[in-house]
Amino acid sequence: MLRLPAFRWRPRLIVLRARRFLRQDHVRLSILSVAIGVLAAFGAILFREAIQLFQFGFLGFRGESIASLLREQPWWRTLLAPTLGGLLIGLLIRYAMPGGRARGVPDVIEASALRGGRIDGGSGLLSAVLCSISIGSGASVGREGPAVHLGATTASWLSRRFRLGRSSVRTLLGCGVASAVAASFNAPMAGAFFALEVVIGHYGLQAFAPIVIASVIGAIVTRIHYGDYPAFFIPGTAEVSALEYPAFILLGLCAAAVAIIFVRSVDWVEWGVQRFRVPKLAAIVAAGFSVGLIGLILPEVMGVGYEATERAIQAQYGFWLLVALLAAKMAATALSLGGGFPGGVFSPSLFLGAMLGGAFGIVAAMPFPQHAAGTGAYTLVGMAAVSGAVLGAPISTVLMLFEMTGDYEITIAAMVAVAVSSLATRSLLGHSYFTWQLAKRGLSIKGGHEVGVLQEIRVRRLLRRDHEVVAPEDDIVEVRNHLLKAPQAELFVVKEGRLIGILTLADLGAAAFDGKPGKAPTAGEAMRADPPFLTADDTLEAAVKLFSQVEEGLLPVVETRHGRRLAGCLHERDVMRAYNRALIKLRAEEHGERAEN
Repeated sequence: MLRLPAFRWRPRLIVLRARRFLRQDHVRLSILSVAIGVLAAFGAILFREAIQLFQFGFLGFRGESIASLLREQPWWRTLLAPTLGGLLIGLLIRYAMPGGRARGVPDVIEASALRGGRIDGGSGLLSAVLCSISIGSGASVGREGPAVHLGATTASWLSRRFRLGRSSVRTLLGCGVASAVAASFNAPMAGAFFALEVVIGHYGLQAFAPIVIASVIGAIVTRIHYGDYPAFFIPGTAEVSALEYPAFILLGLCAAAVAIIFVRSVDWVEWGVQRFRVPKLAAIVAAGFSVGLIGLILPEVMGVGYEATERAIQAQYGFWLLVALLAAKMAATALSLGGGFPGGVFSPSLFLGAMLGGAFGIVAAMPFPQHAAGTGAYTLVGMAAVSGAVLGAPISTVLMLFEMTGDYEITIAAMVAVAVSSLATRSLLGHSYFTWQLAKRGLSIKGGHEVGVLQEIRVRRLLRRDHEVVAPEDDIVEVRNHLLKAPQAELFVVKEGRLIGILTLADLGAAAFDGKPGKAPTAGEAMRADPPFLTADDTLEAAVKLFSQVEEGLLPVVETRHGRRLAGCLHERDVMRAYNRALIKLRAEEHGERAEN
């Protein structure tokens, strides 16, 4: 009879194995993703509550149905609320906000691509307060972008507590983003893929699992707090006919036009403020007053606009009202964002897409009404097409639509329209709204993760001291002797420890072969003064740029730019070798592998 070995209770061995298990990177990330998912979801909930608090203070009521409730208020409240909100925000930005602007999704993308996932906590929290004032006072901006930044801020703060590596920090940043999006729309799939598609920029296994966990946790927390309800109430839609797909392609092109005009309109308002040198405080107050004027006629455009979006989905608006709301919302949002109100673009892009899709659906149904899927279907497809083009997130928006509707046929139609709108927008504009904002700051995230790797390595780590130095008074014989021993035939001319020039065989010219040292120039006479150099604290990014400019394989390195005390030299081959090793390590971490040394 086979007997099983007796089990021996070994507490020390169990503890040791548990510690080894918990030290694995993917295990730690999964545990932290749960914590970040909870914190980011509660952050999104608190942000929404803060909006309601400020909304009660400025507009006199709480609730999502801003348009209906505003009609019950006196006209002066509609006009004054965004004006006073702009004044308060302008004062806070001037006297309390570092950098003179609120932060948003573009800053999260920048942090992921170029800053190793690091976000300043103080600026993040104050930005959330400013955005809640902005939305609560009736400015035409979105609440999802600020919630995303707040979730990313929370993730960055927690990552710093555990002193994680660059790849792990970026993954946890994506966890905060995913949880915030899932909490905002009750759409965990869309939250996960938005983080991977827009913020992380890859679908590596190391990032995928923790981000999915955080996104699901964010949706669960929100469902416990608010109930299991979608962001919009969506009635059933008619069956989509195969004959309608050309119409969906045309809708995608119209959505691209709306997306491009929207992004450009925000830029035009910002250009006007700068062109006429309008003070920031005056610009935001004027923008608030202008939004209030529009709101007197069409209050649907104020705030996030979910009430009007839902009514458009339910086909409660006529054609001309849809067109009027489309134009009014675009103007109000451009004035708000371009004038200085902080906030997101997710909700406005959904609003614009709903009005466009609804109006397009009415026209598309006229020739063959018996074959049309209905205005509601076109409204949903328009929402996905415009928001996907504006955000540069086609996969996320399609998944969000599928989670909200559960309708496979509508999702396929949306895929067609989103693909067309995203391709046309990228071809004609070259950017999404987020990358457009970064480009205006002089930042490019193309190859951003690789650039971030270069920014994290300092020249000091690769410093060598195999260089040769000469004094300015040394004659040609001394120079020749040092050139024989110098790497890449390059000498550094130093006076009292300070770098004053460089000297190569080409700089000596014919004197290098002249047998009469008395007639040859000294090192100080033949050198190139004020040579290009690096400091020990420069990044490898700066080193790569300087190497490409001077086209030399060796550069001097000084301690400080002012003192120019020579510290050593830097070889271009060492920079390329370190960069290659860092990239291999980064790619291995992204795919959950262990990099070879």
